[in-house]
Amino acid sequence: MDSLSLFCTGALLAGGLYWFVCVLGPAEQKGKRAVDLSGGSISAEKVRDNYKQYWSFFRRPKEIETAEKVPDFVDTFYNLVTDIYEWGWGQSFHFSPFIPGKSHRDATRLHEEMAVDLIDVKPGERILDVGCGVGGPMRAIAAHSRAKVVGITINDYQVNRARMHNKKAGLDSLCEVVCGNFLEMPFQDNSFDGAYSIEATCHAPKLEDVYAEVFRVLKPGSLYVSYEWVTTEKYRADNPEHVEVIQGIERGDALPGLRSYSDIAEAAKKVGFEIVKEKDLAKPPSLPWWTRLKMGRIAYWRNHILVIVLAAIGIAPKGTVDVHDMLFKTADYLTRGGDSGIFSPMHMILLRKPKEAPSKS
Repeated sequence: MDSLSLFCTGALLAGGLYWFVCVLGPAEQKGKRAVDLSGGSISAEKVRDNYKQYWSFFRRPKEIETAEKVPDFVDTFYNLVTDIYEWGWGQSFHFSPFIPGKSHRDATRLHEEMAVDLIDVKPGERILDVGCGVGGPMRAIAAHSRAKVVGITINDYQVNRARMHNKKAGLDSLCEVVCGNFLEMPFQDNSFDGAYSIEATCHAPKLEDVYAEVFRVLKPGSLYVSYEWVTTEKYRADNPEHVEVIQGIERGDALPGLRSYSDIAEAAKKVGFEIVKEKDLAKPPSLPWWTRLKMGRIAYWRNHILVIVLAAIGIAPKGTVDVHDMLFKTADYLTRGGDSGIFSPMHMILLRKPKEAPSKS
């Protein structure tokens, strides 16, 4: 190969690397640049060890069914995945129905705005985001409603990311982020005018435990809406393929165990909520929420190659490759769950805390 060919080949490779690293997924669009991928609060040299620790939880499944073990389990997971989620998906760590003619970002925003519209809050009122992540939904909801949003997340790294994004968006006067466990929230009784959770309470080992905490901090008469991850009426526990898909989703998303759609309302009523409305937002006429996962398969492969390169040259932590591979495989399980109809990430339940406590007989 002559020198001109070598030069052209080198220039092409350098240009391609520059495009992947510096152009693809800028912070303004994706939330994170590829060259900034990290292990959250985990030091770079310990990312792989923590990835192995995460998988060790599944060798002791009883431990991730207890409130004592879940915080460490979920915190480890979000240290590992937060940067990859922001880079590859965006600042809102959830799904939304596909809307023709709308971008993924717009569809996501509309899905978030619907949540706050359902709880009917007014500007200036104080509402709670239960499991806020890096605050994508919080910012959309604050901008849309002008309510004051307080978010809680178990992960300290996400707290710092959310605060940075809030300030950058000019919404830090409306958005507050607290590091804490939503099973033991550091808030006073009857202190919020409304609450929502978007695909977050699936991390609770017992749904009634987190619902009880939300019930406690809500003012009487206030509304709470949650988008829940569930198995649907099509799921069959005696079908090996169904079991494989659901276990794949659980293990790739730090879930103690997916609940059946039929368990949601019972858990809410058990702690005292009134059921206002319940609906699976994934069902027709809604278009498939997993369309984005299918459309993104080429991007996943492209991103995975980039992660391998960045890890090999020491820019990304070594364990990042393992984490990205896990998320790639989980995306396939999620797509299969959506295609088969056995899984929904948006079973919506709208609840009200009674204005008066029920009388005891």
